[in-house]
Parts: sequence; C-alpha cells; structure tokens
Amino acid sequence: MITIEQLAGIDSSALVECDQNHRQYFLHSAVVDDWLALQQEARNAGFELAIASAYRSFSRQLKIWNDKANGLRPVLDAQGQPLDIATLTDAERVFAILRWSALPGGSRHHWGTDIDIYDSAAIDQSYQVQLTPAEVNVGGIFYPLHNWLDTRIAADSAFGFYRPYYAGAGPVGIAEERWHISHRPTSQRYLQCLSADVLYSLLQNRPDLCLRDAVLAHFDEIFSRYICS
Repeated sequence: MITIEQLAGIDSSALVECDQNHRQYFLHSAVVDDWLALQQEARNAGFELAIASAYRSFSRQLKIWNDKANGLRPVLDAQGQPLDIATLTDAERVFAILRWSALPGGSRHHWGTDIDIYDSAAIDQSYQVQLTPAEVNVGGIFYPLHNWLDTRIAADSAFGFYRPYYAGAGPVGIAEERWHISHRPTSQRYLQCLSADVLYSLLQNRPDLCLRDAVLAHFDEIFSRYICS
C-alpha cells in the first residue's frame, strides 16, 4: 500500500541509493534496474546518461517553492525568461511558479520514479547544467541525447520511461520539460493513489508553505491542471 507520506515525499522507505559522479541520489527500488538498463543503452549509443535530480523530499520541494515565492530564486515565463513577481498578485505568483515547479506534496519527484537527465559526456566539469529549453532543443548541447531518446520512447523501448511533460501532453500552464523522464509502470501507481482531499488536508496544515491561502483558494484548479493530468 502506498501511503500519503510516500506520495508526499515524507517517507523515503521505498527508495534505494544510487551513486553517480560522487553524488548521492535516490530512486524507487522498482525503477533502478530499468534506469541502469537505459543508461547502458545510452552508453552504447555514445551518450553518458546522468542524473541532475531524482527523488526530492517534501522539505526540499518546500524550500524551492518558498524561495521562488520570496524572490530568492527566479520565476520564469513560458520562454524561460525571468518574471518580476513583485508585479503579480498572490494567485498569479502561484500559477507562475507552477509553470516550472511543482507544489510541495504534489511533485512527481517525491516518488523516486522521475528523473531529470543530461548527457555528462557532452560537457566538461566547468559546465553548469541549467535544465532549460535551450539545452535540450535543436542546437542545444543535450539535443543529440534527447533526439536519440525520442526514438526510444516512440518505439516503446526506453525500459518503461517516458516524458510526462512533453509538448501538448498536459493542460495550458505546464511547461514542456524534455529533460524530465518518468518510469511509467511505477509512477502511474503513485498517481492513481494521489487524492485531492488528502493533499489539500496536508497543505492546509502547513503554515510554512508560502502563498498557502492562494494555493488553497485555487486548489481544485491546481490539482486538475498541474497534478492529476
């Protein structure tokens, strides 16, 4: 049984450690073998498939959200350009953040099933991975990797991985993230267990969530557009 604590990134007991480039990441135990298989296939094709982000706890997602709400991290528009959030209402600020960052408790990264990826063979140690459209689209440094991955996903030969945030996949408001892949057999089980009522109750009891009143006031729209889609 999947618990609300596991869904919300509070309980990490289903995860296992996955070291890479002297950094520690965590993935769901059901994902690891398929991830390693996809890595090997990418290596055979001349790419070094690497993790930029995998499991993310509730507290980590909360910090990202709060930093953006408070102007400590940039909030980007649909083209990846910074917005002046001081000119936005609380509700506008919430939806602007949701374009690129998930609501704490509602992030797929909480499950250990979703991974932000890049090609470490395409860069040197001085390069700072940004995870932006410019990196992954035509002409970008990671475009060859994603072009290869396109064919694997289209042929259903990516070991169960797919892109949940591809162009046209979701409702208006969510940005395309070619770098974000998800292990469909495992993530679908989690998504089916995520209840709007339970998540609402969780957030209702988090006074440390910035813009909480605006989030709760628009929760039904947020859940339908940004979480369960």
